[in-house]
Amino acid sequence: MLSVQIVLFDGFDLLDAIAPYEVFCAAEMFAGGALNVEFVTAEGPRPVPSGTNGLIIEASGQLKPDRAGIILVPGASGDVAGDGSDSVPAILVRAMNTALSGLIRQALLQQDVVVATVCGGSLLLAMIGLLEGRRAVTHHLGMDLLGSTGAIPIQARVVDDGNLVTGGGVTSGLDVALHLVERELGPRIAHAVEELFEFERRGTVWREKGMAPRTQKELSSNDPNASDTVTTPGAPTETAALENRHNTTEASAFDGDWDTTIATPVGKMQVRLSISTRNGITQGTATQGDETVAFMNPLLQGDKLAWSLQISKPMRLNLRFEVAAEGNLMTGFAKAGVLPGSKLTGKRVS
Repeated sequence: MLSVQIVLFDGFDLLDAIAPYEVFCAAEMFAGGALNVEFVTAEGPRPVPSGTNGLIIEASGQLKPDRAGIILVPGASGDVAGDGSDSVPAILVRAMNTALSGLIRQALLQQDVVVATVCGGSLLLAMIGLLEGRRAVTHHLGMDLLGSTGAIPIQARVVDDGNLVTGGGVTSGLDVALHLVERELGPRIAHAVEELFEFERRGTVWREKGMAPRTQKELSSNDPNASDTVTTPGAPTETAALENRHNTTEASAFDGDWDTTIATPVGKMQVRLSISTRNGITQGTATQGDETVAFMNPLLQGDKLAWSLQISKPMRLNLRFEVAAEGNLMTGFAKAGVLPGSKLTGKRVS
């Protein structure tokens, strides 16, 4: 019997969970009890408030990461524009900081378990650090954030990456579930459910199979009207070289060790920045606790210094920083994808 565990957490999105639940229940009916579907949590049976007006769904079991079958993780329902405690990122972070993170990590290590997500469920896995190098999709508003976690965003309704199946926006839960029904029980059962629901799946399920499409660059290379001018990637232009020389002295305004505070939607981060300039090249590191990470692609733009940084606390993200320094004070922001920018303030300590 195929086991389907749909994971609930406080603030989950109702449609992300309910739509797949109904698809799997209908498949169970048509397949003569060949599968079983239930709502579960990391903690065990309990009432779980959704993020939609707090509507409660009763979970009947505890998530078993080593049980063969399907584990489906929904996204969160909340404020998509704000940065308060009811925002989608804050809800996902709270879920990430429960036992759910370790259980999903275990599930992805099992050979006979498929982990599926709907909408922001893939962001939850990505923030835990489970999707680095994996192809996935999420709600269109979260695609930049998904990429900033090290995942490979694919613009598709459903992405099938083997033991990981992800869906896009909220209603993609129907498509994800029907794809899994077809994959595990066959097309006739999936078709019967589609007929019952009067629903037709959208788009092509992306898989890394078959011929790879030619890239736009490859297509342009065969265009007889294309320019013959070749620019070496990463080669500095004359303007950039002059700008770097012009900004060498300005860069000294950032040199030194800075104790900074980054106010994120999920709490304040204390980070020590160490910045230096040698031969006109600005370099730096960021230290949080016992972890030190080097700046990526630092760039001085006028009176501002920008760089990217990979962090793992409080979640795994690639952040983009932009700061300004006035005397011994530093101000700026850090941002990842559609997440609200987090204010950075700091003071030079040496």
